Amino acid sequence: MIFKNAKINAFRTWGLLLTMLGMGLMVLGTAGIVFWGQAGKVFAGVGLVFGLIMMMGSLAIYFWAGMLSTNAVQIQCPECDKLTKMLGKTDRCMFCHTILTLDPNQANITAEELESQKSTT
Repeated sequence: MIFKNAKINAFRTWGLLLTMLGMGLMVLGTAGIVFWGQAGKVFAGVGLVFGLIMMMGSLAIYFWAGMLSTNAVQIQCPECDKLTKMLGKTDRCMFCHTILTLDPNQANITAEELESQKSTT
């Protein structure tokens, strides 16, 4: 895994990124009116439309992450003893980022072996 984060948290991070980019585009688009007056209205319209599309994408990602979170299996992390949610066969703890699995065949392998198995499939 590149980011070494829990899957649900990764989805939420992408949602937050889209929210910030969308809001930034909306602000920059509106600033076009301030800088260029009447000519900046086209720039503002484009910025507001693309910002709105990014905000709607963010809403969809947050909704999707929420729906996944309701079906996720809750387990207790063996390292930090906190309850964490797990998606799929392997995931990471949301708090200490320990690799977790419910598959007994993968329970005793290292992170490097797990990555090599994922890349070959």
